Amino acid sequence: MPRLPRHVYLAAAMLVLASPCVTAADVEKEPAPFPTDWSADLGIGVEYDSNVSVDELDVNSSQGDYAMTLDAGLGVKQDLSDTAELGLSYSFSQSLYDEFNQVDRMTNMIGTDLGFNLARVDPALSVYYIDSRLDGSRFLDLLRVSPSMSGFLSKRWFARGAYVYSDKTIHDRKGRDAKTNAGEADAYFFMRGLRQYFNIGYRFRHENARADQYDYESNSVKLRYIHRFEILSRMTKLELAWRYEDRNYRSDTPSIGERRDDQRNRVRLDYEVPVFANGAMQFFAGYAEYESNYPPAAYNQTLVGTRFVYSW
Repeated sequence: MPRLPRHVYLAAAMLVLASPCVTAADVEKEPAPFPTDWSADLGIGVEYDSNVSVDELDVNSSQGDYAMTLDAGLGVKQDLSDTAELGLSYSFSQSLYDEFNQVDRMTNMIGTDLGFNLARVDPALSVYYIDSRLDGSRFLDLLRVSPSMSGFLSKRWFARGAYVYSDKTIHDRKGRDAKTNAGEADAYFFMRGLRQYFNIGYRFRHENARADQYDYESNSVKLRYIHRFEILSRMTKLELAWRYEDRNYRSDTPSIGERRDDQRNRVRLDYEVPVFANGAMQFFAGYAEYESNYPPAAYNQTLVGTRFVYSW
């Protein structure tokens, strides 16, 4: 049964109170509207990229540059019932380089998440649309749809499995337009609840591009460690992450006369320190090593930076 707006409930309550045939006890039995939870965040930072690149196009400059970053997000969650929740979100991000203005990137993302909290298994569905631009021109459109199932296996183990479908359009590079089917599995081990836990994950992905040379299958694994601890009465957060991906392309790449084969190793460290009630400083550093028999896709990259984030 659909819920009525909050002002309708208030009006109904006033009518009930005005009626001499209804007692206060009857009023207390009226169901209260489910609350709406709003959230927002705003961030500004600076980072250094040792090898400015556009991963989707296998393009790298072999040169470093500084960039200012801007991030903003808005979200709302609404309980639909005692077991169902709907979430809507919007996020904006912008990278502005000092020298490489042609790869200044602006991304808008809108999404919705529908989740159910059942007895043993929690099903969910997420739908996201991403619009990304380079130097003000349309670059990437991506639609992502993902049903998932999750739940606790024991007191300390939590598992999640998902299917992911995506439809990608890269403007001015029609051969790279692609549809992707992927399967994901994640396991979480909570050593001290959310204060200290591990996450290990696996993903298989099949990407079918318009041009056969960009078709590939990949296997990837990840390992994350999250630790929250107090320093000078502030609850800080440390995250260490490692990701590995092995891509096997299904057709020959004309420029090398053989099938392309990529291996991608990435490590990253993130550290967050609260500075006041809703504000925090974040520091991050990452290193990526891309190996490939296709020369433009073989390079190393180091990224370091910091940002200030305010949330409410």
